[in-house]
Amino acid sequence: MNAHAYELIIFDWDGTLMDSAAQIVRCFERAFADAKVPSPGDRAIRHIIGLGLTEAVAVLLPHADAATRTLVSDRYRGYFMALDTSELPLFTGVREGLQALIARGHLLAVATGKSRRGLDRVLANTGLADLFVVTRCADEAYSKPHPQMLEDILDRTGMGASQAIMVGDTTYDLIMARTAGVAGLAVSYGTHTRDQLLAEAPLACCDSFDEVHAWLQIEPLTKVARS
Repeated sequence: MNAHAYELIIFDWDGTLMDSAAQIVRCFERAFADAKVPSPGDRAIRHIIGLGLTEAVAVLLPHADAATRTLVSDRYRGYFMALDTSELPLFTGVREGLQALIARGHLLAVATGKSRRGLDRVLANTGLADLFVVTRCADEAYSKPHPQMLEDILDRTGMGASQAIMVGDTTYDLIMARTAGVAGLAVSYGTHTRDQLLAEAPLACCDSFDEVHAWLQIEPLTKVARS
């Protein structure tokens, strides 16, 4: 299927639209310190970005008891929500690229490991809320790579899986897409490495959001019959 056939474009948030990885790492490091548990390190923390918070902490602290995991989750949430998220930058070209895709007739959505409270906050601070027809978060569905977020978005928009594409920076995004029967487009400028992403066989792997935009507008948008 050519790129222009995808009426619905579903984006991950952290690492795909917003350059927030460093802040996420710092908040986890502070949460680990408060809980008096060793940090698994920058690389391990970056690898879980995209999962829901509960699932992320379970991966990072596989041998910790429930009370410790809860403490780390609570402290992380407190640190991140205390940040002025207006200072977290969108990747270059994101705002203009999203607006151009809408102008061409695409519908845009978000499927993210963020909480609803966290996503609503960054959408308000960036002024992007009105660009997306539907958004789904990890506290509203099973965490990635479970396909529920994408299935919910397809149901809400009335689109078939063949009409949609998922754009993300992690293997969780690509596995979720494949499980839901949705095409996957990877970006290499986020948290997972190019080799990790290519192992999940995305349609392409883009090195900037401008490349994402270019790939998605190969030809004028052609509407396809809804299933």
